[in-house]
This record gives sequence, structure tokens and C-alpha cells, in this order.
Amino acid sequence: MQNKLSTAGFFILVVTLLLTACTTNPHVTGPDKSIHTMDKETSDLADVTADALQLIERTDRKNILVVFDIDNTILAMEQGLGSDSWYEWQKNLSEEDPCNPHYVGDRFAAQGALYFASAMRRTQEDGADQVRAIQDQGLKVIALTARGMDYQLQTFRELRRNNFSFSYSAIGPAGGYIDAFVPVENGRPSLYEDGVFLTAGQHKGQMLLALLEKTDTPMPVVIVMVDDKQKNLDAIKETFSALGIPVHSWRYTGEDQNVRDFNPDQADQLWTTIADPLREVQQALGPDNYDLSGAVPPPECDQPLSSSPVSGD
Repeated sequence: MQNKLSTAGFFILVVTLLLTACTTNPHVTGPDKSIHTMDKETSDLADVTADALQLIERTDRKNILVVFDIDNTILAMEQGLGSDSWYEWQKNLSEEDPCNPHYVGDRFAAQGALYFASAMRRTQEDGADQVRAIQDQGLKVIALTARGMDYQLQTFRELRRNNFSFSYSAIGPAGGYIDAFVPVENGRPSLYEDGVFLTAGQHKGQMLLALLEKTDTPMPVVIVMVDDKQKNLDAIKETFSALGIPVHSWRYTGEDQNVRDFNPDQADQLWTTIADPLREVQQALGPDNYDLSGAVPPPECDQPLSSSPVSGD
């Protein structure tokens, strides 16, 4: 009888200690089960900041990963030429009519020249402050862009010029990786440096998962993803919903009006103005920062360069 009472007493003591521990530290038993995937739109990054900081009240900050797209999310081109809208226009021309006189040929080469020659602006004046407010709370915050590693120098220059830095909030080793790597089988080379992942247009969900695995980062309890393109947000949800990881999906709409207002004729005219000077700089100084040799009409079109006003991406 005494042994039975002792066993029962011990059981009650253990339960009491566990309940006390859970009351004292709400994160002892893991994340709040009420964190679910959600889809929202916003034209103000302050909404994303508020969401990320509120999650700290529901789970340990080490369990939260915040991911920002770059183009048309935190940075945008100063003009239509070289913007996402221009790229999509050129991509469509390449598929529909590569002999169109407005088609630039190698749009990736032209895009590199435009990134080098043009500045970018913050999508909103306090954008860098909003990102920093999340970082200052100790959350892991990175940038994940569809840009390829050929645009590494231009990308970091404009991030730095606009006061964005992801190095001190990054996952993985300090500074990232010196060498490029192929994140998935039969994928394209990508680069992860100072908290910025240049994925060369690959599936963003697969890329983020591959990066977590490569950096030996524990799977987050929740991901906050910010992107101007719904397809990229869907890619993140597709990958991580299969793992039971909720995603707070934010489609950034602050540049939507500029996307709608994109004028191909104006972009074409500007390219006509600057294409030859850019080639002259390349000829004089070399192709170290960009190479426009492929930004010409396809040979089968039999068009002289002067009749082709464009050449970009």
C-alpha cells in the first residue's frame, strides 16, 4: 500500500513540475498550434514587420524565418527599362516573335548592362527601416531573389546604397559561400552570400528548402514570405505545406501601379538612346561588368543592328 501511494505521489509531483514549467515558459512545449498559413496583400512593409513581431509572442524568435524578395518588393528600377515588366515584355517577344524589331536578343546580357548602368530605389522610403526593425529583434531574415549570380555585384551595390543588409540576420555560415552551388538536381548554379540567395529564376520553394538543408538550419516553425509575384508565394507554400510548416504569405502591391503603367515604347526609345554608348564603354574598357555582344537580333532575322532599338533584360 505504501509503495502504491509513493508511486502515485511521485506521478503527481512530476505532473505538477511539468505544468509549472509550461506556465513559466510558454515555449517549453513547442510552438503555438494556432499558427497557420495565411495569405495577405499589402502596399506597406510595416504590415509585414507587425506580423513578424507579433509571431514572437506566439513562438520563440529562433523558430521564425522572414524572407524578402528584392525586385518590386524592396527595390525597383528607376525607370521602366530594365524593370521586371520590361523583362517579361522581352521574354514574351522572344517566344512570340524573335524577329520583332523591339526584341533585344540576349535579354540577360542587356539586363546585366542595365543593372550596372542604372540605379534602383526603395519601393517605399522606410523600407530599409522596416526590414531592420525585424532584424533588430533577433529574427532570421534573408533575401531570396530570382536574379542569377551574374548580377551579384550590381545587386549588392544597390542593396548597400539603399541601406539594406542581410548579413547579420542571415542563416548559415558567416558571409555565406564563396563558390556557387547547384541547389537541386539538374538545377542551375546559384549563389548565397551575406544573407542574399541568387537563385537564377528557379522554384523559390525548392530553393529555400535546399538552402535550409545546405546550411544545416533547423526547419522553422513558421516562414514569413514577402514577394510581389503570387507564383513565388505559391511556390513557397507548395514546398513547405508538404512539411507541415505554415507560411505567412504577403504579396507586396506597392509597385503594382508602376507595373500597370509600364510603357514598352518609352523603354524601347530609352534603350535606343543608351545601347550604343554602353557598347562603346564595353569596347573601351572591356566586358568585365557586362557583355552586350549577344544583345543583337537573331541571325535568321537578317536585321541590321541599327534597325533593332533594343537589347536587354
